[in-house]
Amino acid sequence: MIELARLIKDLRHELDDATAAAKGQALRLELGPIDLELALRVDSDVQAGAKVRFWVVEVGADGSVGSGSTTKVRLRLNPRLADSADAPYVSGQEVDGER
Repeated sequence: MIELARLIKDLRHELDDATAAAKGQALRLELGPIDLELALRVDSDVQAGAKVRFWVVEVGADGSVGSGSTTKVRLRLNPRLADSADAPYVSGQEVDGER
């Protein structure tokens, strides 16, 4: 399992890499809305002032997620560049020797 916040942070990092790779390329692809469908497990600490945590769980090949209370959530993310209303551009080029 991975925390939802971590998943979004990692996705942002990957998109940053793809955006950096697009600079200077003759062909760039505009990044549109990103739709994610996730199976989430919600945990809350019983202590006063504790926060609720959202965990992304792995769905098996048969579509089940094992025991525990889970719910399906759909998120639509609309990426924008900082300080701009413009959609970023991405490409499939390598960044720093990695793909």
